[in-house]
Amino acid sequence: MIRIYTSPSCSSCRKVKKWFQEQKIPFVEKNIFAATLNEKELKEILMKSENGTEDIISPRSKIVKESGLDFENMTIKELIEFIRNNPSVLKRPIMVDDNKIQVGYNPDEIRTFIPHARRIAEWACQSCPNCNECDHKKDDHQN
Repeated sequence: MIRIYTSPSCSSCRKVKKWFQEQKIPFVEKNIFAATLNEKELKEILMKSENGTEDIISPRSKIVKESGLDFENMTIKELIEFIRNNPSVLKRPIMVDDNKIQVGYNPDEIRTFIPHARRIAEWACQSCPNCNECDHKKDDHQN
C-alpha cells in the first residue's frame, strides 16, 4: 500500500492526492502534524532515500536554519527522535511503497507508482492502430 506523508497547507500534497485519486490508485494519507511518525516509518523513509537526509529534510526549514545541526554526524536514533519532535523539517509530500520513495510532486516521476502491468497496457494501447477510437483512449480524455 502506498503511504503519502502530507501536511494540510501543502499545495504539492493536494496535487499528489488528486493524481492518485484520478489514477484510481489506493493510498493511505498520513498527516505528519496530526500524529507522531513512528520509528519504523522514519527508518523506512531513510533507508529508501538515495541521499539520506538530503532527500527528506528541508534546509529551508526554520528549525534547521536556527539549530545549525549536522545531520550527517547524528546517530539514526538521534535523527529519528529529532524528526519525530520536529516534523516540519520534512519535505512534503513523501510517497512510499514497498520498493520506492518519491519526495515532492513531479508529474513525470510520479508515474512510477502506476502498477507495472497497467503501464505495459497503456504502452500497448498507444501502439495500437485503433488507439484513437478505443474505449481506453476515451476514458483517458474524460479524466
